[in-house]
Amino acid sequence: MNTEEAQACFAALRTATAQVDSDELDDIWSALETLRPKEILGSWRGSEFNTGHVMNGQLGNVNWHGKTFDSLMDVKPLVCRDGEGELYSNIELGKGEATLWSVEFRGETTATMVYDGQPIFDHFKRVDDDTLMGIMNGKGVLDRGRHFYFVLDRD
Repeated sequence: MNTEEAQACFAALRTATAQVDSDELDDIWSALETLRPKEILGSWRGSEFNTGHVMNGQLGNVNWHGKTFDSLMDVKPLVCRDGEGELYSNIELGKGEATLWSVEFRGETTATMVYDGQPIFDHFKRVDDDTLMGIMNGKGVLDRGRHFYFVLDRD
């Protein structure tokens, strides 16, 4: 699969109403371009792929809005909405905030968010200039050997 085919498959799967196969997402991930951390600075809205992963729906339950990358050392991984609709960084759920690094994952080095207070990494690849595909990875994150897949759209 080339990058253009991966982008087309990504677009189709992110609007799918049925459960998405993680193997298809793995194939898309493999074809997408890696990123440098400074390329993703800014605010992003988040959504997820329904793969049947145990994490599916949990972020919605806490009114997850997305992530904010203010700088490489100042990342808000769990930007949520409170009861009045105001955005805030949910440091309790995230066990702190995060930083942004270049980390090798699946044989490629790409922008990766590292949580401050828990052994979790969010790896990112570019779908287009305003869309990222993310994979949550780390201790206790795999569900039946599968990663949690999500999407970030520039806010």
